[in-house]
Amino acid sequence: MALATSNNSALVSYSGPEGTVADVGSSVQSDRISVYAVRSGDTLSDIANMFNVSVNTIIWANNLKGVNDIHTGDVLIILPVSGTERVIVKGDTLKSLAKKYGADADEIAQYNGLDSSAPLAIGTTIIIPGGEISAPTPVSSSSGSSRKIISEPYRGGSGSTQDGYYTNPLPGSHLTQGIHGWNAVDLGAPRSTPIHAAADGIVIIARNNGGWNGGYGNYVVITHENESQTLYAHMSHSIVSSGQFVSAGQIIGYVGMTGLTTGPHLHFEVRGAANPFRNCRVGSICEPQ
Repeated sequence: MALATSNNSALVSYSGPEGTVADVGSSVQSDRISVYAVRSGDTLSDIANMFNVSVNTIIWANNLKGVNDIHTGDVLIILPVSGTERVIVKGDTLKSLAKKYGADADEIAQYNGLDSSAPLAIGTTIIIPGGEISAPTPVSSSSGSSRKIISEPYRGGSGSTQDGYYTNPLPGSHLTQGIHGWNAVDLGAPRSTPIHAAADGIVIIARNNGGWNGGYGNYVVITHENESQTLYAHMSHSIVSSGQFVSAGQIIGYVGMTGLTTGPHLHFEVRGAANPFRNCRVGSICEPQ
């Protein structure tokens, strides 16, 4: 199945039903993360069609080896994928494309089913998952050395205002980046700082394998009674598991630097509702609204 693009450049986001391990319904919410338990007789193509995503979207999000790398009982994560379409020209390499679009070379190769050691075929079209043309800006760290940060643009995923519903997942932290990505903010704090559930809910995803995981690294997704989801990324590790009920304020993991990150922080997304930190000033210690 071909990936849809907007104006022949940006991927149209996809998702399946709200995140529960269950039969797939007909309702589709474009910004939600879903999980799916593989049933006997399922093929990756069947599952992709159920969720209206490409086969490569599922392979990429679950670190699968190929289309046959699924088994009955496996639980697959279905991530809405955003990125950039690119027609290969002379001189393009995975490394140069990763640098240009602020992406990851291995992730580009895996998503497109490419051999990372082979040259790119001129004239072919590939997808840069998560890619945006955004020049890295050198900034000075406290030690005086330079590092690069990429300002990720906002791609969507907001919703209705839920005043007072969410508590602070990282009390005392500084807002280091405003709304970006899928309705996310970044909250800076030292490594190993406890991360708390922002509201009562059920953990639907708890990735704790130290992998890339689409740039999230180790992360947790919680679904809530108001039909929203909160996502907590770049953890050093989580201490919860899928299917577990958690209460608002309960510790679910610790700040780390896994995935795509240049420093210890919490990437906090809200899907299906407005982010409670949306009006906070970058650099401030701010409470959710």
